[in-house]
Amino acid sequence: MDTRACGIEEIRELLQEYIKGLSSPFDSFHEQYILASQFYIILSENASIGYYAIHDHSLLTQFYLRRPHQRHAQVLLRRVLEEHQVSEVFVSTGDELLLSLALDHDMAIAKQAYFFQDSGLDLTSDPGSDPGMLRPAELADLEDIQRVCGDFLGSVALRIQKGELFTCYRGSELLGVGIVERSALIDGTASIGMFTNESYRHQGVGRSIILWLKAWCHAQGIRPLSGCWYYNEASKRTLESAGMVTRTRLLRMKVVGQEGK
Repeated sequence: MDTRACGIEEIRELLQEYIKGLSSPFDSFHEQYILASQFYIILSENASIGYYAIHDHSLLTQFYLRRPHQRHAQVLLRRVLEEHQVSEVFVSTGDELLLSLALDHDMAIAKQAYFFQDSGLDLTSDPGSDPGMLRPAELADLEDIQRVCGDFLGSVALRIQKGELFTCYRGSELLGVGIVERSALIDGTASIGMFTNESYRHQGVGRSIILWLKAWCHAQGIRPLSGCWYYNEASKRTLESAGMVTRTRLLRMKVVGQEGK
């Protein structure tokens, strides 16, 4: 079996097979690492049988083999780890193949994030579910958003132009910002999130924003997803209070023997 570097378009069909085989989807945080990775195609007698992806020369973000060839998966993953001197692996618990292979290697496990999906529970009539004046952000909101959110959102102007941000005002006061990041890999999904003005936290603003974003996604025919850092209990509670549920984790697993390489 041979491997070589390639662009994402060359393994697009394999990538879609991988996504269809997941027990649950991943959020935009994981997706950004995948998209920023170098892809490699796996070939057998010139036929494509799988692929993998490595971020920043050290973090494995993808590993997939078509079912007829999965008996070679353990050997191939070991080869990938050794040849590329991979030190860590990002793996979702929704990815049974890579999770099992990583466990075979006795990797050290660190919990990175929760992935959430909509529970389907209708909470729009609950007390405190009114999100107020939430609307698509405009460039005129740029200064307010930067003042409230700091550098949390990265390039605010670009996000506004892409239609990813929504603002929640009460009068002239910005209470919080909603975020919608449409997936480039999983059709019909988007990751939603929020940032609440520090002066208005613990008042239901974040919950209301998530409820509104969920409703907006459903109206657009989009499946809302979400995620948060594993140890961010405040964000986890907010998402759960807005009807998001988690059964999936993102793990960051360290390859034993690769420390310091």
